[in-house]
Amino acid sequence: MTHTIQPNNPEATPAPDATDISAAPAPARAPSSSALPAALKRRVPKYSDLAPLMQFKKPEFSRAARLQRASTIWELRDIAKRRTPKAPFDYTDGAAEGEITLRRARQAFLDIEFRPGILRNVSSIDLSTDILGKPSRLPVGIAPTGFTRMMQSEGEYAGSQAAEAAGIPYTLSTMGTASIEDVAEAAPNGRNWFQLYLWTDRDRSLELIERAAKAGNDTLMVTVDTAVAGARLRDVRNGMTIPPALTLKTVLDASYRPAWWFNFLTHEPLTFASLSRYTGTVADLINSMFDPTLTFGDLDWLRETWKGKLVVKGIQTVEDARRVVDHGADGVVLSNHGGRQLDRAPIPFHLLPEVRQALTADNSDAAIMLDTGIMSGADIVAALALGADFTLIGRAYLYGLMAGGRAGVDRTLQILEKDMARTMALLGVSRVSELTPDHVRLLPR
Repeated sequence: MTHTIQPNNPEATPAPDATDISAAPAPARAPSSSALPAALKRRVPKYSDLAPLMQFKKPEFSRAARLQRASTIWELRDIAKRRTPKAPFDYTDGAAEGEITLRRARQAFLDIEFRPGILRNVSSIDLSTDILGKPSRLPVGIAPTGFTRMMQSEGEYAGSQAAEAAGIPYTLSTMGTASIEDVAEAAPNGRNWFQLYLWTDRDRSLELIERAAKAGNDTLMVTVDTAVAGARLRDVRNGMTIPPALTLKTVLDASYRPAWWFNFLTHEPLTFASLSRYTGTVADLINSMFDPTLTFGDLDWLRETWKGKLVVKGIQTVEDARRVVDHGADGVVLSNHGGRQLDRAPIPFHLLPEVRQALTADNSDAAIMLDTGIMSGADIVAALALGADFTLIGRAYLYGLMAGGRAGVDRTLQILEKDMARTMALLGVSRVSELTPDHVRLLPR
C-alpha cells in the first residue's frame, strides 16, 4: 500500500490513503425538516391567512372611477378614443401630412437623460412660478384650441373652469365654441387669455380685441403660423366639416358612442361664438378668413392697440424670436402648431436652448413659452430645465376633456402635477427656479 510522504511537520495531518474508501468525504445530505426555518416549512393554510387575500374589489364603472384609473395622459387618450367619434378624435389627435413633426416633437422629449442630484432636501416641492407678471400655481397653462365643444360638449367651459381651479392660465381661441364673455362668466376668478388670428378685415380683429379687454383678459396671444391651412389628411379622409355632417359613416361610428351624440344633440348647436355662423370644411374656413399678407408692421399695430401683455405664438426660428421681441412682444411661444401646419417643421424643444441663449444675450426679459409634444409632467420639467419659463398643453388637455368632460380635464392636470412633483424630487430639486440645463442631457440619435 502506497502512502504519501508528509513534510517534516509533526503537527501535519496525514493524508488519507488514496485507496482507503473509508477516508473519502461523505456526500452532502439535504437538511432535515427540523433544520429548516419555520417560514420555509410547508403547512396547510388556515382560513385566517387566506381571508385578507380574498377580499375582491367591487368593480366600479362610474366616470370618476374610470378617470381615476388613468395614471398617464396616454391612458386618458385611450379612453377618449373609445368615447369619441372618429372625426372629432382624429381632428384632435392628428397632424399635417405624414405627421412627422408631431412624432418628432414627442420623440424629442424621450431623447433626453435626466441628471439627478442626491442628498437634497426635497420634502416639500413648490411647482409655482410667475408668468407675464402674475403667479401660476403650476408651470403649465391651457393652450388655445378650436372647435372644442365638438370634442366634448362641455368644451371651453370645462377647460376654463379646470384651469381656474388649478390656478393656471386658460387661453380661449378665436376659433372657440364659447364666447369671450361666456368664458369670463364661467371662470370669473380665473386668469383668462385670448388667442387672436389677425384677419384681412382689421375692424373684426379690433372688435375681438376690445371684447377681450373688456372681459378682463390680461394677455393677448397672436398666432402667426397660419398663412394658409396645413394639409391635415385625417380631416380630409373623414370629411371633417363644421358642424359635423350626419352621413351613413358617421351614424355607424356614432352607434358605438351614444353618449357623445346624446350630449352633442341635446346642447346648443356648435358655432364659433367669437365669430359668426359658418358652414364648410376647416381648411376652407382658415383659407377664407386668415390673412396671408401679415408682416411685422401688423405686429406693431397690435402692440399699439393692445394695452395688456402681448405674446406671439408660432415662433420657429431664433431670428423670428428676436424680431418679435424687438417689435414689442412680451413673450414668445415656441410652437409649430402641434405639427398641424408645416410638416417637418422645427421642433420647439430642440429650438429652446438657442432661443434662450439669444434672448439672454440681448438682455431681454421676454417670456419663453413652449408647446407641442408634451405628454407628461416629466416633459414639462425637461422644458423648464432647458430654459422655458412656461409651457402650454393642447392635445393633453383635450384627451382628458374627451375622456370625461370637466372631470377629465381635472384629471389631466392632476396627472401632470403629480408627474412634475415626482420628477423634481428625484432630480433633487424643490423649486422650479432651481432647474437648470445641468439637469438634462440631450441624447444623440
